[in-house]
Amino acid sequence: MSAQTAMNVLPLRFDSSMETIGKDEAKTNEGLIETLGKISESTFEHSGHATRSVHAKAHGVLRGDFTVVEGLPLHLAQGLFARPGRYEVAMRFSTLPGDILDDSVSTPRGLAIKLVGVQGPRLPGSEADTTQDFVMVNGPAFSAPNAEKFLGVLKVLAATTDKVEGVKKVVSAIAQGTESIIEAFGGKSPTITTMGGQKETNILGETFFSQVPILYGDYVAKYSVAPVGVLKTLTDAPIDTTDNPNALRNAVSEHFAGNGGDWEFRVQLCTDLATMPIEDATVVWPEDKSPYVVVARLHVEQQPSWSPTEVAAIDDGLSFSPWHGLFAHRPLGSVNRARNTTYASSANFRSTHNGCPIHEPKTPRPM
Repeated sequence: MSAQTAMNVLPLRFDSSMETIGKDEAKTNEGLIETLGKISESTFEHSGHATRSVHAKAHGVLRGDFTVVEGLPLHLAQGLFARPGRYEVAMRFSTLPGDILDDSVSTPRGLAIKLVGVQGPRLPGSEADTTQDFVMVNGPAFSAPNAEKFLGVLKVLAATTDKVEGVKKVVSAIAQGTESIIEAFGGKSPTITTMGGQKETNILGETFFSQVPILYGDYVAKYSVAPVGVLKTLTDAPIDTTDNPNALRNAVSEHFAGNGGDWEFRVQLCTDLATMPIEDATVVWPEDKSPYVVVARLHVEQQPSWSPTEVAAIDDGLSFSPWHGLFAHRPLGSVNRARNTTYASSANFRSTHNGCPIHEPKTPRPM
């Protein structure tokens, strides 16, 4: 939906009372850091290379342009989007697990983007930087309502890290069939998808969501990135993972070897806390109350999506976190608060064990 047709949306102004910090969040964060650390240690012991504790496998790294839409109404012209502008961006496509799996073990997909050259008051810990990160998954809701519940989910995932891949393939095949049945009746199960029920389709056709809210200047929003143009034709396009362990990576490479791509960056403003809670990340905010509205466009030119130079620079050399950015886009809710410490811990592990400093780029190029 365009900004003009969303003029009648009346967003709620953010108030600190909208967040509720649990008394055991510090203990939960310790548990998350410990569990994520075990995943990283297990995969490092197996491969000799430190990877992310979640979203370890990348399927493409790209560079492009992020352009803020002109003429946004006041309630959309907030923070980064307060004025028209163009930013260079790095992108990383991934899948959820902390180990590097054959793509036939089909799990949720992720997209992380980093804008460079963003000016304004910064979040704590990023005061010297000029970047803004957005971290997304291809589903509108998170798998757990809060960080404490997610710790339970993560422990299950951690128990499967670096286990027999053949078993994971069988589980994935069963889960995909179960998920298809659920979707036929109009539903979707984040748990089943997390355990391998993601359909084997082209990652470039996916719409990605923040799943959890962020501050949007004076307001609160979730955001998404949706393919348009030629990429839209790849939505639900099947890929064949038979004897093709890197089918997703190959699909991305094949497309960008001869084509560019475009996405719309959209935000959904909170208009009703009863149906759009901040602290329950499993709730899909209803679009009939507040539709997603286009506030920026993302464009990528034809380019290699898996060159050694860019893999080293983006996949190994960068970390992506919602806490890299402007205070105007402070992450909100239990899950996001936990990400502040856990993402930093994972990045430190990679930097230490790989001997490759993780850094925030100061200028658009090189990164």
